Amino acid sequence: MNTIIQLDEHLSNKIAAGEVVERPASVVKELLENAIDAGSTEIDVAVEEGGLSSIVIIDNGHGVPEDEVELAFLRHATSKIKKESDLHRIETLGFRGEALPSIASVSKLTIETSANGNAGVELTYQGGRLIGRTKAKARQGTKIAVRELFFNTPARLKHVKTINTELGKITDIMNRAALSRPDISFRFTHNHKQMLFTNGRGDLRHVMFAIYGKQVMEKALPIHHETLDYTITGFVIEPEVNRASRHYMSTFINGRYIRHFPLVKAIEQAYYTRLPSHRHPIVVLSIAMDHSLVDVNVHPSKWDVRLSKEEALLQEVTESIERRLARETLIPEQTSNDVIKEKTPVFEETPLPLSYSEKQPVRETVEEPVPSHYEVESIVKQEPNVDVPEERVVAPTPTSQPEPEVKEEQREEASIERIPPLYPIGQLHGTYILAQNDRGLYMIDQHAAQERIYYEEFHALLYKKNRDVQELLIPFVMEFTNEEVIHIEQLQEDFQSIGLYMERFGQQAYRVSAHPTWFPKGQEEETIRELTNQALELKKPDVVALREEAAILMSCKAAIKANRHLRNDELLSLIERLRACEEPFTCPHGRNIFVHVTTYELEKMFKRVMN
Repeated sequence: MNTIIQLDEHLSNKIAAGEVVERPASVVKELLENAIDAGSTEIDVAVEEGGLSSIVIIDNGHGVPEDEVELAFLRHATSKIKKESDLHRIETLGFRGEALPSIASVSKLTIETSANGNAGVELTYQGGRLIGRTKAKARQGTKIAVRELFFNTPARLKHVKTINTELGKITDIMNRAALSRPDISFRFTHNHKQMLFTNGRGDLRHVMFAIYGKQVMEKALPIHHETLDYTITGFVIEPEVNRASRHYMSTFINGRYIRHFPLVKAIEQAYYTRLPSHRHPIVVLSIAMDHSLVDVNVHPSKWDVRLSKEEALLQEVTESIERRLARETLIPEQTSNDVIKEKTPVFEETPLPLSYSEKQPVRETVEEPVPSHYEVESIVKQEPNVDVPEERVVAPTPTSQPEPEVKEEQREEASIERIPPLYPIGQLHGTYILAQNDRGLYMIDQHAAQERIYYEEFHALLYKKNRDVQELLIPFVMEFTNEEVIHIEQLQEDFQSIGLYMERFGQQAYRVSAHPTWFPKGQEEETIRELTNQALELKKPDVVALREEAAILMSCKAAIKANRHLRNDELLSLIERLRACEEPFTCPHGRNIFVHVTTYELEKMFKRVMN
């Protein structure tokens, strides 16, 4: 029988490092959070070789008093919580007291810090053991240099990915930090090449521009919504600009970046039918709430949280974004320019990121004096000015007013105003409606347009208390597989809620006795078959999901198809019905209905204007 022993502090720190320090990005995250908690207004991060060779973080925070520096490297030593009750109101990013001893145990670490204008101190650690202590200059703040990460844990080093992958992870951390705190000036370099610079003036627009580029910011919509418990601010990007990954959705609670899947789904719900399948929005959303309503002490990485009143928060998030999008005319504009190359932030596994400016001067070595943030800012200003539409994109502030609620009786009128009057001039290939007004040419996908019209009509019918149901004088029988029969039995109540009545008729058959009156004539059996198949594919079928699937399915079947030529009065009628829709810009599958070519762009194409 093995003897139970108590591990020494050095070995305990190494084990803790396995939880806290997974890779170089973990080191950057922990030290960055400490710098932010220290009240810094300027933070400089310089890494070499993806952080494996060197990570240097310099801040101008309050520093650590000389007699407390060594205590900071003891496990569970922290200045951020004093008693158990503090865990229920954590107001700092870091609080566990594990980061510094864990990082020091697997690296060669030097810390130089000074507080309150006093003389500074420099400590040197190797593999978690203090090997040097000297006096240092009285520079307000802290500088931590982490070199040769995992030098004494070769097994861990084997699992580290390529330099580009590790750099991508670090850049992700830096981008999220900058988005969460636009009031802090961040500078990030890799191998002496500047990757990111923010001016720290509190303008989230310019942080987003530095990370995402002009194309995204031109489609950014500010959001500000307040309740008794929450304040929701940030920017949502128009559905026209979207991504294939969820990594472009950044959510923050009380300044902390979190990965909370229910919150992500709440955001996506606001974009429902506005985006194609497998496409995701770009969103930067900050939620402020009482610290007692959020538990961040869930996992060592602090990515996840537990939320009190979660359902109420998720509903507020969805509805506030929906209302914001509902105020916009979401018609993509086609330009005569070449395709704009996206400036892509490095999130997750993305390779090397683009720098803020390829021409900006950079430091030759990490050890040389660091230019002040104001000096760097003046250099940036010498480049082409950042062109952010001031009238369109207004940074939310704590004093800005919450968005007005849109009353139900105003929705139809508001929808019509979102699309200007259009006058049809013909069809292209019997598939696209061509219309005009004084703003230019509009091309409309007639199938997608009628899909949207029917979807909203069917959606309303499905939610009516008294639905129109067609009783069949002669019921018809449908056969299913044994597996399908098992699931259909579980879906009977959901089917009946939309007006579809099926009863067991033998071992593998059902007799359909009634269905909604709006089922396409002559396609009743095919419609039921498709609806049943879609219901079976739902992981957790419920009446709401089933109604949505039914509305989408019916709208697709009922809509006119391509190569269908319409009279001019039919074209005008379809356009007017589309203008009256609540969300007239995309079909239920999220595909665009409109493309707009402005008069100016047409004149550029024909060289009537030359700029």
